[in-house]
Amino acid sequence: MDVAQQYVPAASSPVEEEQNAVSDYKRMNLEQLRRAYEALLQNEQVLEMRVQKSEERRRAFMHILSDLNTLNRKLTDQRKAMIHILADYEQERSRLAKQTERLYNSRRALMHILQDSHQSNLRLGNSRKAMIHIMSDLKETTEEVKRRELELREKQEQLVQAGKLATLGELTTGVAHELNNPLNNIGLFVGNAIDLIELGMADTEPERILQELHNAMQQVRKATEIISHLRTFGRAASVSREPVGILQVIERSLSLMREQLRLRQIEVVLRFPAEEIIVVGNAIQLEQVFINLLTNARDAMINSPHKLLTIECKAQADAVSISVSDTGPGISPELEQRIFDPFFTTKEVGTGTGLGLSITYGIIKEHQGTITVQSRQNEGASFLIQLPLQFEEL
Repeated sequence: MDVAQQYVPAASSPVEEEQNAVSDYKRMNLEQLRRAYEALLQNEQVLEMRVQKSEERRRAFMHILSDLNTLNRKLTDQRKAMIHILADYEQERSRLAKQTERLYNSRRALMHILQDSHQSNLRLGNSRKAMIHIMSDLKETTEEVKRRELELREKQEQLVQAGKLATLGELTTGVAHELNNPLNNIGLFVGNAIDLIELGMADTEPERILQELHNAMQQVRKATEIISHLRTFGRAASVSREPVGILQVIERSLSLMREQLRLRQIEVVLRFPAEEIIVVGNAIQLEQVFINLLTNARDAMINSPHKLLTIECKAQADAVSISVSDTGPGISPELEQRIFDPFFTTKEVGTGTGLGLSITYGIIKEHQGTITVQSRQNEGASFLIQLPLQFEEL
């Protein structure tokens, strides 16, 4: 017989059976509660998903409402724009109707104008033929005027050159004296060198002989400079313009006139600024201007008790002013208007050509400058020249 078959459970007591029944009931209630709890959790998840979907649908609905509101505003704006477009279209249509009417009237007027133009063309054909003859005559006249102007310019240049040569003739005495000084000095220095060599001092004092020869060469250069200046002033001036130091021009003019002024006991006072003043011009022509003014001042003071020649130069904003003043008898008011006329002179017959101031006026005018005269009877005359300055480019 098997052991299992031999095992027989012992009989339970009523109390134990009751406890077992209570335990089975508790186990059954816990299982039900667990299952109910799980069911509640599932229901809660389902409800949360429904709530989430409802919220998403609500948000989507709010976006749709916002888009519908924006679309309504755009439609409203487009409707207003369409109303304006229709109003503009109506105005444009009305304007085009009026313009069509005006064009029709203009076309009719144009037809009349074309008829008149045809008749005018016939008249213009005749006028053109007459104009051709007139233009031909005008061309010939223009060429003749140009030829005359060229001849006049050549005559003026010849006149300027003649005045310059006449001035050189007057300067001959002073220039000869200027040349005589360096020539005498050359003879002196060369004679000293010869004496030293003849005395047998060539070996003992070679430096002294060399110094005498250097001094002689310096005087040779001085004489050469004077002759070169005369040759430069005497040749015909070119028409070229270049930067010129106006103070150097005045100094060179004075160097040619200094001896004549000294012989006539004329005191010269110069009032120049410290800085160099540059103008655009022709140095030879400007030098002739100042020589003419110095010559006039020299002749005007021939009988004056006090002979003073003052040259003053002032730089202004865009021009330079040069005044040449003397202490002569001055110029009467009735002659001031004629002082720059060609061949007009207040000097005695045979002592002047009347070309100096006329040539001076022409040269200053060609340099875009002005020259005026200020004078009082028995108080001297003052010639004021104004020339434009040259400005350096930045």
